[in-house]
Amino acid sequence: MAIRLGLGLPQMRQYAIGRDVPGVARAAEETGYESLWVFERILFPEPASQGLYGIPGLPWPDAYRSVADPLVTLALAAAATERARLGTSVLVAPLHIPFQLARALASLDAASGGRVVAGFGTGWSLDEYAAAAVAPFEKRGKVLDELIDVCHAVWGPDPVAYEGELTTIAPSIVGPKPKRPIPILLPANSPRALRRLVDRADGWMPLGMGAEALATQRLQELAAERGRKEPVHSVLRVNTRRPPSAVCSWTAPPHRRSSPLSKTHASTTLRVRTRKTRPSPRGVRPARSRRRRRPVPGSWHPSSRRSGASRPTPR
Repeated sequence: MAIRLGLGLPQMRQYAIGRDVPGVARAAEETGYESLWVFERILFPEPASQGLYGIPGLPWPDAYRSVADPLVTLALAAAATERARLGTSVLVAPLHIPFQLARALASLDAASGGRVVAGFGTGWSLDEYAAAAVAPFEKRGKVLDELIDVCHAVWGPDPVAYEGELTTIAPSIVGPKPKRPIPILLPANSPRALRRLVDRADGWMPLGMGAEALATQRLQELAAERGRKEPVHSVLRVNTRRPPSAVCSWTAPPHRRSSPLSKTHASTTLRVRTRKTRPSPRGVRPARSRRRRRPVPGSWHPSSRRSGASRPTPR
């Protein structure tokens, strides 16, 4: 089974979005990555009403203080690439008006030549729900179901008509249409969510699950029980950790610099997040940057050669 690799685009506060997103997308496609991915965080509460992922006491990452809009990020990537698929992992369905999100995805797919992959989820942040949700947190599953219905209606033939709890579309012509049917991927962390996935989605996008939990999922058996004929494609995100010892103050010379490839993904459709780095003789992988970093006081830096300083002995 071939594993196709994808890359997470640089959406967070440490990047210059207008410069780094097109640069990373272009470099990733040239390197051979098959897909480009974004995620969604709309705010950074201070203080948060709950921990990260709803886990008490788990702090939110500082990088979440500023996360670029996922569809704007994908639009920048689409303009800089020709072949790479453009995926969301994931869009939080209840934070969007279903009709408007369906139209936006259709427009992006038409503009990119049919490369969009729509990953939808229900989210976990009560603070984000308070700020932007179209329905209470307790109705998140129903909102996701209605979004899927609206997407199929809007992406389908005209005239489009739909009647739901949140959305009413009188018979209308709605365009542009997507270049081809947009694949819908869903996480599934409960029996009800697994049934929704098997019955309504094109693929599975497990989030926040360890290897043991993945191994115990009976997705294929459930698909057979419910009479599903189409294969269930999967996109798996794996977050990697970089030890502090891997960070150093080395800066590439101007002719060796490139846009920072911030995260990697893989798909069977396996996705792996990592950071493209330059290997060193000792196996340490320092991160590249387009900007020359100032040396940390007391540390060795290539510019120190001019002053005759010697490189410290690693401990």
